[in-house]
Amino acid sequence: MAKAKNVLFIMCDQLRADHLSCAGHPHLRTPSIDSLAKRGVLFPRAYVQSGVCGPSRMSYYTGRTMMSHGATWNRVPLSLHERTIGDFLRPAGWRVALAGKTHVVPDTDGLERYGIEGGSALAALLRAGGFEELDRYDGHSPPGKESGYADYLRAHGYPSADPWNDYVISADGPDGKPVSGWHMRNVHLPARVAEEHSETAYMTRVAMRFIEEMGEKPWFLHLSYVKPHWPYMAPAPYHALYGARDCLPLNRDERELVGQHPVLEAYRRHDESISFQRPEAPGIVRPAYMGLIGQIDDWLGRLFNRLRALGRMDDTLIFFTADHGDFLGDHWLGEKEMFYEEAQRVPFIVYDPDPAADSTRGTVDNRFVEAIDVVPTTLAALGLPPQEHLVEGRSLLPLLRGETPEAWRDAVFSELDYSFRDARRFLGRAPRDCRAIMVRTDQWKYVWWQGYRPMLFDLASDPHEFTDLGASDGHQAVRREMEERIAAWLKARKTRETVDDVTVEARTAAHRKHGILFGMW
Repeated sequence: MAKAKNVLFIMCDQLRADHLSCAGHPHLRTPSIDSLAKRGVLFPRAYVQSGVCGPSRMSYYTGRTMMSHGATWNRVPLSLHERTIGDFLRPAGWRVALAGKTHVVPDTDGLERYGIEGGSALAALLRAGGFEELDRYDGHSPPGKESGYADYLRAHGYPSADPWNDYVISADGPDGKPVSGWHMRNVHLPARVAEEHSETAYMTRVAMRFIEEMGEKPWFLHLSYVKPHWPYMAPAPYHALYGARDCLPLNRDERELVGQHPVLEAYRRHDESISFQRPEAPGIVRPAYMGLIGQIDDWLGRLFNRLRALGRMDDTLIFFTADHGDFLGDHWLGEKEMFYEEAQRVPFIVYDPDPAADSTRGTVDNRFVEAIDVVPTTLAALGLPPQEHLVEGRSLLPLLRGETPEAWRDAVFSELDYSFRDARRFLGRAPRDCRAIMVRTDQWKYVWWQGYRPMLFDLASDPHEFTDLGASDGHQAVRREMEERIAAWLKARKTRETVDDVTVEARTAAHRKHGILFGMW
């Protein structure tokens, strides 16, 4: 093995931390992902900076919290002044590429204000969040010109102006007529697309071609799968790999519906929550979700085999994670966003090829890690400047290499801006009045809600998060302590973005060198 030269950043969309066999799922088998954990380190207490795709991904790409980067929801542009992993690596000689999903939305106002021409190479990078888009496919709607997937499908026997809706997320119903995977009642059926032509298969092949073409040149590849995100349509045979009896028990209790927090009650009125509250829904959707994970694992096995054959397993730093989880009916909810473990905690495996990491291979590290740690870990592994004036995460390299940092974080934080959701209208809130911040320690999870009482869970006595102590008279001191933690965290935000720490050191008390003698007698 040798020091990392390349980086493979694998992200699944909406993959729960507990849906891997190496994480303890009793029935779901993920041997390829498990093999990566055996080569690297599994971090079971990894948390995202937001339980929403867009802001979570922008935190992964910038190493900064949602509050700092400002892209608070899907399709909220990341400001041009924010730097991403591409901005850090490309000037140092790395090719930074994307195969799959990013949720990056161009800051068109910034591009126009700075006069950056739409057809330039710079504009293309800025519109894509600093990634060279090999094939951009976000998976929520039919792929556009940014992806070759639609043309690929038509060339492989799917004659349609919209093969994604007509084949990829559709199935043949009992009467032979197509039915849509947008309706979760249909996802027990096999998708109309053949497995070898599915989204996961297509994007893995894009990634493998890129790695082969790069040869010995350094690269950073973001392989970003759109699955197991809805629509939960799996191609055969993956649609039938699992059944209702293979699923984890539902984590919900009638007690949660008594004295509900107002925002939670509003979220339980959303369509996806109402659907998942149907008694038959989890047993139909969860097996399909598990099948999609099984398919990702099989294709990752092919990818890892290719890396080994090319010798890239010896010089490639690998991250495997997700942008958030999925409730799948837990807590009487669908989707993500709320601050329960099912949405906020994600799978997180890091493989460091450097011999310095040999002592930790195959271990489980229970220290808290966050999405914002990917950027500083990458910079440290590649020997690049740490960008400490911008990056708010921490490098995991000491943990990967068996070192003991003087102090490690004892809490993680996440944020939500639900102003784009129906919950805001249900509650009669203005768009600027929909913020929430979570802090989670070993024992406590506390959520500050703008305009509402907080939520508090004692994770030691209530690991399933059924009993909200946010209004408990006996926990006022705990709530004050958690408020103080949030206040300290907010004050630590990194706002000096245009000057790095090295420059500050060089310019400290340098006025006399320039003939400026203020305050002299």
